[in-house]
Amino acid sequence: MDVNSTAILILLGSFFLMIFLRFPIAYAVGLSSILCMLNLGMNLNDVCRLMVKGISSFSLMAVPFFITMGVLMGSGGISDKLIALANSCVGWMRGGLAMVNIVASYFFGGISGSASADTASLGSILIPMMVNEGYDADFSTAVTITSSCEGLLVPPSHNMVIYATTAGGISVGSLFLAGYLPGALLAVTLMIGSYIISVKKGYPKGDRFSLMNFIKQLGKSIWALAAVVIVVIGVVAGFFTATESAAIAVIYSLIVSVFIYKGLNWKGVWKALDECVNTLSIVLILIATSAVFGNCLTMLHVPDLAAQAITSITSNRIVLILLLNLILLVLGCIMDMAPIILIATPILLPIATGVCGLDPIQFGIMVVLNCGIGLLTPPVGAVLFIGSAVAKLPIEKVVKATLPFYLCMIIALLLVSFVPQISLILPMVWGGYVPMLG
Repeated sequence: MDVNSTAILILLGSFFLMIFLRFPIAYAVGLSSILCMLNLGMNLNDVCRLMVKGISSFSLMAVPFFITMGVLMGSGGISDKLIALANSCVGWMRGGLAMVNIVASYFFGGISGSASADTASLGSILIPMMVNEGYDADFSTAVTITSSCEGLLVPPSHNMVIYATTAGGISVGSLFLAGYLPGALLAVTLMIGSYIISVKKGYPKGDRFSLMNFIKQLGKSIWALAAVVIVVIGVVAGFFTATESAAIAVIYSLIVSVFIYKGLNWKGVWKALDECVNTLSIVLILIATSAVFGNCLTMLHVPDLAAQAITSITSNRIVLILLLNLILLVLGCIMDMAPIILIATPILLPIATGVCGLDPIQFGIMVVLNCGIGLLTPPVGAVLFIGSAVAKLPIEKVVKATLPFYLCMIIALLLVSFVPQISLILPMVWGGYVPMLG
């Protein structure tokens, strides 16, 4: 076995070993990189240099701002208003509260950008509300956790900023636009699944649709929804960069939460900022250690070897795309979202664009959606555990109720994977994006 093969075995073997031993992911990434570099006889001063270089990016400054915006708006009393808006839109349908849950997640996800925050915030309100109206608790929880993944696709999403930075040379504005239709597609597939189950189990309808009530609720929610408009339109139109728009969104969110909705006082603001620092510290150390890991992967030509290994199995484009999705889904079962994006993107993106002929933005949407499904799958599924805790139900019962919704999400994933227009039409029409399809 040559030096490179030994180094690759040490890098990947120690990484997955530490993952299965339940090491914190940042430690697993950093320690496996150090072991690999020691095997190659490299100077460990390079570890510090690469870590600093990994987070020394202007575009990455958008990440803490978007996280702060999501926490401020999520803590600012907007959940009730968005639920009321969603109820005025779709509450009249069979299984109306399930539809409300899904649509509210689309609205709220565009503000928080976090599936975990969506589940904790909306779930604590909607799950008891659905149970009181006659819905089964496990069904209510399943709808809540699966619909929360819409927020990962609907901009502004800090995970998309991480992908754009990791992939290199991708417009954040175009990536933001690309998320709207896949997010809506996911919502529609979940609504169809919810409707079928609701008809089968006889879940109730809500009040009849009222245009006046819709306009009233839209007026109450407009301040929250405007934050998303400011960010997306500002970036796409070129008024400011993603980082500048994120900073403006934080100031706007602070004003709306404290002075307009009055859901936060200044003590609550400091508490929200403390939560942001905790979240951000996790994200940044992951980015820093992943920069070292990525350098080792590149130096050892792992992306090229992975491409050769995958293409040696088959040259069929459809099978290759299915394999990429399968790899990401398996990674989602054992890793959290940010490390998957940081580690898998440098390896799989060249295969996706070069061999499969996928556009980088389309592949980014695929990565995010795969990671979203991973958040719902044991043993690591953070959103699954949060939903179970909010509903006070055993994990096994929630997973069983979620099985039909996994199918809905897989259908949405396959459509995104094989119909590029779903991801690319809005960036092409509104953002002037030119696809790089093979």
